[in-house]
Amino acid sequence: MLTFIVILILLAVLMAARVPIAFAMGITGTLGLAAQLGFGPALAVLERTFFDSSSSFILVAIPLFILMAELLTAGDVTRRAIIACQSWVGHFKGGLAVATVGASVLLAALVGSSTASTAAMSASAFPEMRRHNYSDRLAAAVVSVGGTLAVVVPPSIVLVVYGVLTETSIGQLFIAGIIPGLLTACGLGVVIKFIAHTTDQAPKGEPFVFKKAVKQSRHVIPMVLLIIAVIGAIYGGIASPSEAAALGVMGSLVIVLAQRTISFVKFNRSVSSAIRATVMIVTIVACSAIFSNYLAFTRITHSLLEFVATTDMPREVIIGIIILALLVMGMFMDQLAILSLAMPLAFPTAMALDCNPVWFGIVVTKTVEIGLLTPPLGLNAYVAAAQTKVPLKTIFRGILPFLGMEIVVLILLLAFPSITLFLPDLMSR
Repeated sequence: MLTFIVILILLAVLMAARVPIAFAMGITGTLGLAAQLGFGPALAVLERTFFDSSSSFILVAIPLFILMAELLTAGDVTRRAIIACQSWVGHFKGGLAVATVGASVLLAALVGSSTASTAAMSASAFPEMRRHNYSDRLAAAVVSVGGTLAVVVPPSIVLVVYGVLTETSIGQLFIAGIIPGLLTACGLGVVIKFIAHTTDQAPKGEPFVFKKAVKQSRHVIPMVLLIIAVIGAIYGGIASPSEAAALGVMGSLVIVLAQRTISFVKFNRSVSSAIRATVMIVTIVACSAIFSNYLAFTRITHSLLEFVATTDMPREVIIGIIILALLVMGMFMDQLAILSLAMPLAFPTAMALDCNPVWFGIVVTKTVEIGLLTPPLGLNAYVAAAQTKVPLKTIFRGILPFLGMEIVVLILLLAFPSITLFLPDLMSR
């Protein structure tokens, strides 16, 4: 136990020193294994663990989904989606902000990364809202919370990583994320309309012109069809997530080439970005596996499961403690770091309580999503502040009412698992 405490302290020190979470977990996990087994056996475990975790076939989906997003972003398709949504509902009071949320759903289904979605929204939607006299507080908050939809709406990279770490079906996780994602988007829309009708932060936009809206939507139709094809292939059992991701890359390449919106330089940059992001994620997965192996050898996980099996605490209380811990972690860490640190202990605990792994994955993902908005870290708020030049304090003030809605949605998912499991249950029949 003393060794375990020392390892945890070392992990905390490395993280405080801003060592990347993957390397911090890899270093501490290796040292822990060496202390537990000896240096030679620890290297043997390290070698096997790193190979097994990084060579998993399902990891193929990660670079493919990232590349699909990079191609569509480089090909200007994401910006056109924002413009199309604004042309349909931007004339209502608060309509531009609602359109931004709608565009965020489309972006989430393409990008899979919350920070990338927030950056795209900050560059495209925020200037438009500012031009129509929206308050900076509301406009910056909307692009921040809209970006978090990419964490839940498939093909979410966070869901892929959760599936790899816990060996849960990624296809079912993707399908399970659809209703919670749309429910969150509707909740954000309700908050926007409430703010628009009770304050002067969100005036009406330009008058609605049907021909203009149709024209703006013309370029988005192929993107929507691609989303339906990718998700439909997984839902119908026609393709695995990796195969659907390959379909998405091919479809996105055809779209940007047909619309002549991508150059060789942009294509090269997209591939490079996808490679860098993939290496980072695979390294996190592999180093998390090393740390998980150390926890297994210390029997900490076994002791925790024994405690869960013998405790008189209600199941709901234990799940609540896990959620609270994840929310606190979200104040200081990004979503992949939280998953890699928490799942080795939290997932076995939830399974010991007979939780559905798909439901638990969506709940965890939703909790991590909230962490992207909470101070002091609030990664999405920082991205929006850097892009829009709005003070961070102003953005966090604007986010507060949306945080309330996010927590309401989380409570609904906890109280009614059928919201999450309805589509996966249909899928498995």
